[in-house]
Amino acid sequence: MIHDTTLCLGHPAKRSPSVQTMLASALKWLRDRYDVYHQRRALLALDEAMLKDIGISRTDALQEGSKPFWRS
Repeated sequence: MIHDTTLCLGHPAKRSPSVQTMLASALKWLRDRYDVYHQRRALLALDEAMLKDIGISRTDALQEGSKPFWRS
């Protein structure tokens, strides 16, 4: 018996993400934003010599460090 099989290259059926998937995604976003917050606070704490070592000015550090955590 021969079965006719065809390859379906269309989009898979769109399914709503589960609550667990949405929560995991939200927690990852919050964790990433928390990391950004701490990195920006650390940048603001650097002295002039350290900023010079990484090649940025105090003005650049202040601009980056003063951004809200949700901005890239």
